[in-house]
Amino acid sequence: MCRKGQAAWLHGVLTLLLMALALPLMAEDWPQWRGPNRDGISTEKGWLDHWPSEGPPIAWKAAVGMGFSSFAVAGGRIYTTGNSDSIDTIFCFDAVTGKILWKHSYPADLGDKFFEGGTTGTPTVDEGRVFALSRWGDLFCLDAATGKIIWTNNLPKQTGVRIPGWGFSGAPTVLENLLLLNVGDAGMALNKTTGELIWQSANKDAGYSTPLPWKRDGKWSVLLGSGQSYLAVDPQTGKELWRIHWLTQYGVNAADPVLDGDLVFISSGYGKGAALLKPGAGPEPDVVWKSKVLRTQLNAAVLIGGYLYGGDGDASDKPPLKCVAIADGKEQWSEPGVSVGALMAADGKLIVIGDHGELMIAPASPKGFQPTARAQVLGGKCWTAPVLAKGFIYCRNSRGDVAGVDVRPKTP
Repeated sequence: MCRKGQAAWLHGVLTLLLMALALPLMAEDWPQWRGPNRDGISTEKGWLDHWPSEGPPIAWKAAVGMGFSSFAVAGGRIYTTGNSDSIDTIFCFDAVTGKILWKHSYPADLGDKFFEGGTTGTPTVDEGRVFALSRWGDLFCLDAATGKIIWTNNLPKQTGVRIPGWGFSGAPTVLENLLLLNVGDAGMALNKTTGELIWQSANKDAGYSTPLPWKRDGKWSVLLGSGQSYLAVDPQTGKELWRIHWLTQYGVNAADPVLDGDLVFISSGYGKGAALLKPGAGPEPDVVWKSKVLRTQLNAAVLIGGYLYGGDGDASDKPPLKCVAIADGKEQWSEPGVSVGALMAADGKLIVIGDHGELMIAPASPKGFQPTARAQVLGGKCWTAPVLAKGFIYCRNSRGDVAGVDVRPKTP
């Protein structure tokens, strides 16, 4: 090869290397609550987990109104909800610039009894549609690109279902042709295309978790928290498969179950505690262990390498962030005053937002909580789990301030 050819070849190689460095090694959408695998963990790699002293750049900010809804990110768009002046709004933003692409509003009480109120459920994106359930039972199926209504239902009027004390909170879950909701004692299923009711459960208080599909031996079940239990049902028929009585103060079984092979971890706040369950053929699962070591009030823990990471205790108590071995419930460490469990994970790292808006990155390790990056990105009350998607970490506070934090690798 001549010198000119060698120079051209080297230039091409360097260009490809620079392009590789400038882009995340792997990026993915986050189309539903708790992410693609519904476990609070992203496979995204290559994002910046070390920041300069001034913190990472905040690409955009927005105001969406009161609430605690998290984010769904799909197709270059980000979706969330908030309440202002007794009106709920579903927002669609450009995920990179923060430009509002569309919004859909409807009357909704703030519902500020016992807390600030506002929206609590998170939208779900599936096959070009957005599904959103309000606290008061207004259910929407919207075109993801335009916000046009495809179908809508008011569930209390349509089915007579009881609204629980804090309002409906779990996100809609799509499973095959079904739209599964934590509505009623043991859930509800609709046809996702038409909104037609397929089955509903007893008219008792729902819990506040999101329906979690679980496939075992080739068969699907759906796990959810009710007002007094955690349970599993057949998603096609609503037939109950098993149930464990789990009485929590105010009926707040809000944290989603966490799956580990054939085992199910459940946890609630208000001093209740946690348990590791092994469901079998009977109507009640075996209890592997039960303890007050981890009491996740709002956001479920994440499970990485055999260890659970989550907030222990109620938001009013400034709970510590803990690491607990899932096999036996033994505490590995406890970091005071970090979080109410508002966290996710990606590439073996925890992404945590403290209850006053400090964003932190730390290796997920049973040896301790040692952040490699931290920055104040918001003020106010931050109980909503952050979301990493395609090089941005999206955060919000209760009054509805949203920040898109840019953690994409920079071009050398």
